[in-house]
Amino acid sequence: MPAAALRFLKDVFFLGLKEFTSLRADRVMIVLVVYALSVAVVIVGRGVKLEVTNAAVAIVDQDRSDLGHRLADALPRPYFRRPLLVDATAIDRAVDRGDFTFVVEIPPGFEADVLAGRTPSVAIRVDATAVAQAGNGVAYLQDIIARETAVWLGPAAERAAAPIGAAIRFRFNPNLDGVRYNGVMQVINSITLLSILLVGAAVMREREHGTIEHLLVMPVRPAAIALAKIWANGLVILVAVFLSIELVLRGWLGIPIAGSVPLFLAGTVLYLFATTALGILIATIAASMPQFALLSIPVFISMMLLSGTMTPLESMPAWLQTAMHASPSVYFVQFAQAILYRAAGFEVVWRPMLVMTALGCAFLALALTRFRAMLAKAG
Repeated sequence: MPAAALRFLKDVFFLGLKEFTSLRADRVMIVLVVYALSVAVVIVGRGVKLEVTNAAVAIVDQDRSDLGHRLADALPRPYFRRPLLVDATAIDRAVDRGDFTFVVEIPPGFEADVLAGRTPSVAIRVDATAVAQAGNGVAYLQDIIARETAVWLGPAAERAAAPIGAAIRFRFNPNLDGVRYNGVMQVINSITLLSILLVGAAVMREREHGTIEHLLVMPVRPAAIALAKIWANGLVILVAVFLSIELVLRGWLGIPIAGSVPLFLAGTVLYLFATTALGILIATIAASMPQFALLSIPVFISMMLLSGTMTPLESMPAWLQTAMHASPSVYFVQFAQAILYRAAGFEVVWRPMLVMTALGCAFLALALTRFRAMLAKAG
């Protein structure tokens, strides 16, 4: 290896050790790393509920029949709270106050119409401000009403109501456990947040404390300074991610990891390369730490919300899908879900790994251009 290249790598290594010293003195950042990959993962994993849980239901039973009582008793817990019988004249005001998410209205003569072979309608009012529960809860209620009515009529009615039997099998999350999904996705979001903030804050700290001028008088290249910040801060996050997987996801939340953790960590290195370079790029644009924070917020919020962790990328407008493919977070989410949920191997995830590497090189080239200009201005 040429002497110049060896000297460059040596500079990158020792400047990276300096970053560890600076980060150790920054207790706020240390607390943020620990919180984001431990407490935040548990809170989001157990607290964010997209499925129906403890939904408030009112029953307006104008029939007062055995079938109506059966439908009210059939609402399972903990999906629904114990339903309350409400008079029809009071229901509008109760819904306006937000007392109930669902109101099931059983019409007069409902049981007689069912016995006569007619098809009476059961009205379901939904407070659609609770979007996730509204969509899933209506499907639950429709299935419960149809099933319980068929069971009440007898086996012949059950067969007539469902002439085709659908065998449904859920893969990768057979119990539809929201904790299993939310916990893993929060780790992904925390990686995005921390990688941008840590390396960007390291650059801004150098500028605000005046230590960037000290680096300028040293015989080191701007690329060595930038790469040192990338590998040092990236390594801190990588170790924290490994501990989060083993201690928080597997240990605390009991979430099974289907695929290879070493392969996931290898892909995380590539993602950290891209996002830390992006953090340096943002830091070279900002003039102060508050400006850096304001510029970072829309960047990492967009990367977290529009990358496929919250909603599928395919459900977004076409122009937004195209725009988001310039973000490495899209490919990292695909990569992480394939490994952690579906136990995919390298032959499946090599494409997103390659794209993350390419985007990282592009961000690094832009960051180094801006970084050199920033150092020249500071000098």
